[in-house]
Amino acid sequence: MSIFFRSQLALIPLCLLAVLAGCRSRRDCTFKATVSDDCYRAVATEIEYPVTQCSSMSEDWATLEPLSLTSTEQPDYWDVKLENVVQMALSQSKVFRDLGGVLLRAPATVETYWDPAIRETDPRFGVDAALSAFDAQFSTSIYGEKNDRALNNEFFGGGTRLLNQDAIVFQSQIAKQAVTGTKFAFRHNIDYDANNAPSNLFPSAWNVNFETEFRHPLLQGNGMEYNRIAGPTNIPGLYNGVLIARVNTDIELAEFEIGVRDLVSNIENAYWDLYYAYRDLETKVAARDAALETWRRIHALYESGRRGGEAEKEAQAREQFFRFQEEVQNALSGLLIDGTRTDNGSGGGTFRGNGGVQVAERRLRRLIGLPPSDGRLLRPADEPLTAPVDFDWTESTREAVLRRAELRRQRFETRRFELESIASRNHLLPQLDTVGRYRWRGFGNDLLDPDNNGVGPFDNAYNNLTGGDFQEWQLGVELNVPLGYRRGYAAVKNAELQLCRARALLREQEHQVLHNLAGAVAELKRAYVVSQTTFNRLDAARQQLAAVQAAFNADKAPLDLLLEAQRQLANSETRYFRSLAEYAVAVKNVHYAKGTLLDYDGVYLSEGGWPMAAYQDAAVRESLRGRPREINYASSFAPRVAYGPYEQRIDSVHQLPASTEEKSFESELPPEPNPADLQTSVPIWKPNVAAEPIPTGPENGATLAGHSEPDAQVDPVSFSEVTMQSLPEVGEQH
Repeated sequence: MSIFFRSQLALIPLCLLAVLAGCRSRRDCTFKATVSDDCYRAVATEIEYPVTQCSSMSEDWATLEPLSLTSTEQPDYWDVKLENVVQMALSQSKVFRDLGGVLLRAPATVETYWDPAIRETDPRFGVDAALSAFDAQFSTSIYGEKNDRALNNEFFGGGTRLLNQDAIVFQSQIAKQAVTGTKFAFRHNIDYDANNAPSNLFPSAWNVNFETEFRHPLLQGNGMEYNRIAGPTNIPGLYNGVLIARVNTDIELAEFEIGVRDLVSNIENAYWDLYYAYRDLETKVAARDAALETWRRIHALYESGRRGGEAEKEAQAREQFFRFQEEVQNALSGLLIDGTRTDNGSGGGTFRGNGGVQVAERRLRRLIGLPPSDGRLLRPADEPLTAPVDFDWTESTREAVLRRAELRRQRFETRRFELESIASRNHLLPQLDTVGRYRWRGFGNDLLDPDNNGVGPFDNAYNNLTGGDFQEWQLGVELNVPLGYRRGYAAVKNAELQLCRARALLREQEHQVLHNLAGAVAELKRAYVVSQTTFNRLDAARQQLAAVQAAFNADKAPLDLLLEAQRQLANSETRYFRSLAEYAVAVKNVHYAKGTLLDYDGVYLSEGGWPMAAYQDAAVRESLRGRPREINYASSFAPRVAYGPYEQRIDSVHQLPASTEEKSFESELPPEPNPADLQTSVPIWKPNVAAEPIPTGPENGATLAGHSEPDAQVDPVSFSEVTMQSLPEVGEQH
């Protein structure tokens, strides 16, 4: 009964605490009931601005107001070549810019300069993270405890015995997972026990031991193939081995190349958009000036009341002038509408030169990374090609299938699912492990006895351990069989379905790439043929205007015919320059469809250098052990993860192999426009300022081989194909 009352008294403080807590809770509830929740909601839903440690941009980056129709100052012209624009953009682009607004809408999907390194150093799925699973692990612990209790023990004389005990436990271990799946461990344990048991030989004693252990899987989880694919997790569906991590890195490198290629393609698109905008402006200015001259003549006749100066004719000539004046203003300023960019109808971008000079110039500045305005106007210094360019269709299709980055990315995706399918079959095996342990023991009154004052074989524990009197071993087999293998079969089926899906996507992507290539080649031929047609149209429009102007001066042609001839000349000249820009974009788009755009523009990707210690370590290893032996990292059925890098050529113009037949459709087309005649009969816009060298940043990520000069004599097959002789052979290991 006394024990019962004591337990009841112990509950009294707990009840008091509960009552006090309940009173406090009721007081809070009363307070909340008297206050509206609006005060909390207003604060919780306020829009706040984060505090960052870096500035978004320098304050002087956009200090100048952009040029517009109301600007009165005369800007300076900065004549730039296409190769310099590409070089400047790549040297200053940490983020791959686009013209579609993806950077603001979905910044997480934008490719950046750091993405390959981020993938490589991912602590969850990177290569080093996968390799870390096989690193040796060192662990140690030490615990001390004091035990003071009563034991219900009557063996030593009856009654309850009181136990007083001091204990220390020290454990230290080095463990490692091998690539074959074997787990090794080496342990050292120290146990100190001092208690008042009456049967003890010593008041205190030390137990020490060294222990080695291994666990080797014989079926499930066994082998280098499985562990390099799946890692040591041994969980169906979770594959994060070294090979999978490496394939993921290769996929990210393909994404990086796609980002660089699209950036270069958009730069070319913006460059030719700006070229056409200047040409269109020049044409409309010439048409406006001609309309102004006609209006002045009609207005003079109108003022003097002479024949030919009737009011309707004066108004008609005036309307023509202001029509061209409106077109000049729009051609100078432009509208904020979609220009030429990737995937706006074709992969490389369908030409849409309709933005105007100032809009097109700001787009090019956006891609290069320049401020919106700095008092200068960028002006193209290159002319588009006018010579016919032919591509061998058979070689182009072969190169497109091999070199398109999207196909390489999907092939790596397919390869990853192939590896996962190989690893998934391992989970259909039972888990059968062999386990072995070997232990050396030592026991003694002291842990160490430096004075060697031994009183027997158990004087100190380490001396007893080195004597080898106490050795233990254990060897056994563990079997674990899931009945039905439901999870294993699900993993195999899922891996097979993923592989079938990836292969089907790869086939469809190859078909789409070939369709895109066919469209690009057809567009190239169309653009060339149309450029010759527009030249002939332009030549006819000039002759028509000259004849009508002469007849009008001789009072043999009406004003309507003269004004119509001026409009037709302006339209013909605009269409001609548009066709030249379309032809330049079409040549670029064929290289885009073939996967050789970076070679065409002289851009080469390379990996950054390793630390110097890595090169020294590699040299030492090679000198000590010779060249490393090639290892099959996957399986005997599918041994190759990649064919190796494609050797990029240094020159920007490549020739076909000697066995390739050179084709030309030049004989099927009308006569080529004569640039000399065009320049003498039509005022051609030419840069009047020397091309200013473009500075490059300290981290230039591109090596430019130089773009072809527009005035060079281009052979019909000069741009035909990149030779494929540098591709690795089918049997070459990587």
